[in-house]
Amino acid sequence: MDLFQLETFLAVAEERSFSRAAARLHRTQPAVSQAVAKLEAELGETLLERSSRDGTLTDAGQLLKEYAQKMLNLRSDANAALVDLRSLHTGRLNLAANEYTCLYLLPLIHAFRREHPRIKVAVQRTLASRVADEVLQHSVDMGVVSFKPDDPQVRSIGVYRDELVCVASPAHALAKVGKATIQRLGRESFVAHNIPSPLRQKVIAAFKRHKTPLQMEVELPSLEAIKRFVQRGDGVALVPKLTVEDELESGALVAISVPDLQVERRLRLVMRRQATMSHAAMAFLKLVEQHAEEHGDPFCFVAERGA
Repeated sequence: MDLFQLETFLAVAEERSFSRAAARLHRTQPAVSQAVAKLEAELGETLLERSSRDGTLTDAGQLLKEYAQKMLNLRSDANAALVDLRSLHTGRLNLAANEYTCLYLLPLIHAFRREHPRIKVAVQRTLASRVADEVLQHSVDMGVVSFKPDDPQVRSIGVYRDELVCVASPAHALAKVGKATIQRLGRESFVAHNIPSPLRQKVIAAFKRHKTPLQMEVELPSLEAIKRFVQRGDGVALVPKLTVEDELESGALVAISVPDLQVERRLRLVMRRQATMSHAAMAFLKLVEQHAEEHGDPFCFVAERGA
């Protein structure tokens, strides 16, 4: 039993005539009769009273007519839903990011929602080390990370250039100078994130090269907590610049230049290499590229080698 057979049977039931049903469907009468006969054979039921000239339905035919109408209506609904999906009148965009990389997404989501207000957007908070896995498990359309994933099943696009910045309270002694060496920072108490990361390892390695102690005396679970703690004048912190732009602009925090510690980070969008992207995801990717073209550095859109 397929939709063609049901459509043919329903036409006969509604027109109460094989010839009128054939004209309605733009098919020959023998083709219509054959389709109904095949449907009856598959179901093992007689659907039309052949002795009746007005196409009277049997009890089985009457029952099937109701279900056939529902199924064909469902097909129409499905086609209409697909049209809405293609025209971005409905759909969902699922993204993965951590506390840091989510900040990159905010202006993009704002612009995307202005263009496609009917698309629901959900950002799933995920450890950076788990983002590629979430993408490969189809839990999300794409994710944002600050390193290039090694998994050959994902591809990456560089989308933002960020850098490490040392911040302190405006009342801190270093804030008045605005500059420090790594050796000078060796006398400071650092507030650090308690989740290990490649960035943390780079900082530790830099202090080791300069034979300078790195005094991480306070570890906190979030970047927001680190910023607020440093604002109180309790030590200094090394954080991605993207996470403190508002505080630096308002003067709540002050950036301390450290020439010996120049660490650049590139944020990347990662997605499945061999996959058909949803219409919403393709529209978002297009917007990311347009945003980079319009705003320039630090935004970018660079497909990475092997991507």
